Amino acid sequence: MSGDLHQGRIVIVGASLAGLRAAETLREEGFTGSLTVVGDEPHPPYDRPPLSKQVLLGKAASDATTLPTRRDPDAEWRLGVRATGLDPVGKQVLLANGESLPYDRLLIATGTRARPWPDPAQAALDGVLTLRTSDDAGRLAERLAAGPRRVLVIGAGFTGSEIASACRERGIEVTVAERGPAPLVGALGGTLAKLAAGLQRVHGVDLRCGVTVTALRGNGRFTGADLSDGSRIDADVCVVAMGAVRNTEWLADSGLAAGRLGVACDAGCRVFNAYGIVTDDVFVAGDVARFPHPLFEYQMLALEHWGNAVAQAEVAAHNMVNMGPLRRPHLAVPVFWSSQFGLNIKSVGVPAFSDQVAIAQGSLGERRLVAVYGYRGRVTAAVTVNMAKWLEYYQGLIETAAPFPPGPGAADSRPVVAEFPVPSNVPDPRGLCHGPTVALTGYLPDRRLTLVRPGG
Repeated sequence: MSGDLHQGRIVIVGASLAGLRAAETLREEGFTGSLTVVGDEPHPPYDRPPLSKQVLLGKAASDATTLPTRRDPDAEWRLGVRATGLDPVGKQVLLANGESLPYDRLLIATGTRARPWPDPAQAALDGVLTLRTSDDAGRLAERLAAGPRRVLVIGAGFTGSEIASACRERGIEVTVAERGPAPLVGALGGTLAKLAAGLQRVHGVDLRCGVTVTALRGNGRFTGADLSDGSRIDADVCVVAMGAVRNTEWLADSGLAAGRLGVACDAGCRVFNAYGIVTDDVFVAGDVARFPHPLFEYQMLALEHWGNAVAQAEVAAHNMVNMGPLRRPHLAVPVFWSSQFGLNIKSVGVPAFSDQVAIAQGSLGERRLVAVYGYRGRVTAAVTVNMAKWLEYYQGLIETAAPFPPGPGAADSRPVVAEFPVPSNVPDPRGLCHGPTVALTGYLPDRRLTLVRPGG
């Protein structure tokens, strides 16, 4: 490869949202070399949020969620073939079909997959499903359309809760089994988890918290499950929603800092090797990435968020074709949303990175509120329930390291005054059936920073 970063060979492993947006951005940034995108699924990149919402409700087909393109990335698409290894010295990506792809720069965007039920024989029972891919969504939607007498959902994270919501909207009886004390507790903490629990029960969900599923039963076909409290659930369909596994196994012998927590990188999306030395030809973006964020005391964040995948892919692509001072950091504040049981839940920041929470507006009883989270006396997150217009205001508080609890605001005619803060009660993820939407690993606090946007 010549010294011109706008030429050469770039390989993107992961035909995902992050992979597609990175490919588009590379061309927008003036990259004229060869571009290859590898994906283990046979489908072109598609949108995942509709899979647990519109698709399960029968409002959209599972194969109708293909992502629109901003422009033709002029790439060679290698779909339906899995990457099995990486040779960083020879600069080659190894494929399951025996081929290898040479590269000058590589972007890892392999994302995550659904965590399977740990017993393979039980997982193979007809009626035991997961939800991550479009094919998964199609199979589950077909089962729900057939009108099962009961669905068992294992795990009450966002995916599990949205599945339960879809079941109730279809009039299907559903039992949710959660190892933790309440739904969504790993992502939102104990205060809003109480709202989530009450919401599910009001809508007729048979919610079982503080229990685990000890066995799935059936003779070829799933018929029920045993719980740790000695009870048994009879059901026709079981959806295992126990969180995600980051797709890093193919990098096991690569010498990169890749493992079950993701692929570690710097703020510019450059991947570290196993010794903590930053590479200059391997980048990472999306759900599989772990990156430091100054607003959260340089914790290494791994985010399973749509917006993060897009923003990080664009930063990674920019930095792949620019040198030194022209490179920029990925500093976007995490944003996440969910729609379930008639409520619109939106989050900005990292609620799990908190020690206290206060209801700044509305109330749990109204099911219309803003909960603000703080850590060591500053605002780190906010969650809105049917009050999404306030999200931008609280994002500003997070970006400027505003003190917690927040004082009166000026974003609306009504004052914003937080009620007395209470502990946020974010549990250890090891005590949950589902995983958090934000994983925090690593810690190096030295000073408090305020996020300054480029150009001002």
